[in-house]
Amino acid sequence: MNPFFIIGPTASGKSAAALALAERTGGEIVNADAFQLYQGMDLLTAKPSKADRSRVRHHLYDVLPLTENCDAQRYREMAVRVIEDIEARGRLAIVVGGSGLYIKALSHGLAEVPRADPRVRARLSHLSLGEKVAWLLLRDVRAAETVALRNPRYVERALEICLLTGRPQSELRQSFETTPPQGQGVVLQWDREILYQRINQRVLDMMTEGLLDEVCSLRQGGANAEKAIGLREMRAHLAGNMTLKEAVAAMQTATRQYAKRQTTWFKRERWLQTICLDSEAAAESVANQILDLFPCLLPSRPPKRTRSRSLLV
Repeated sequence: MNPFFIIGPTASGKSAAALALAERTGGEIVNADAFQLYQGMDLLTAKPSKADRSRVRHHLYDVLPLTENCDAQRYREMAVRVIEDIEARGRLAIVVGGSGLYIKALSHGLAEVPRADPRVRARLSHLSLGEKVAWLLLRDVRAAETVALRNPRYVERALEICLLTGRPQSELRQSFETTPPQGQGVVLQWDREILYQRINQRVLDMMTEGLLDEVCSLRQGGANAEKAIGLREMRAHLAGNMTLKEAVAAMQTATRQYAKRQTTWFKRERWLQTICLDSEAAAESVANQILDLFPCLLPSRPPKRTRSRSLLV
């Protein structure tokens, strides 16, 4: 398995860059965003448009109902099957997304850790994030080095592993540090202020495109899907607990905070090349930079190039 990864924080232009690269190389795109796996949350999770998905084959979008949960192990199993099929047909698998643990599970594999246990999750559900962190650090003194302690999902999963195995989760995850990666790729990096401006504008664009209507149409989901950024904020507005302006501002803030956590995670992924972008970056130029770094991605007979030079979205 030898996929190519395009990763980066939310709103960094990963999907557009992957589309441009796929058209240049004859590749196919594989989703590595935990929330884009779910059906129905197209605007909320900034999925590629139907028009973009018609230009090249996209995989692992809209494959789970909202009520199902997914973890890194399940994602890896799904993604490996898809990637092996793409490569068996002689094509390049381009993995694109920003869910750090899912990407790490795919690139480096996972240690033998237990699957999510609903009974343990139920026991932890009444605890605050601070209480979960305290419990985790009591059971794993290295957790501060291996877990993003501001991310509730990562903290809960790490604590769950400790409780189910009786061992520090950092000990079980050491394979990440010693296993060579499967594949190669890039991280898209922006100046923080420019990235935050892009995030703020994207939330405004979502509202214009009908985000409130989409949220109204969504049924109650499982524990994973319910954590999608913006869902709680828009529901609070619809319930009369926030003004629309407050809900939009809260969603922008939550998205910026998520981008900061992603950026911190990706700084540790030194096996990936970094591409620094500015406000003038276009999808085609990013694809060119990738091909300058990895000319081996081009097929012997390159596919016909499109004339599109759309800005990254």
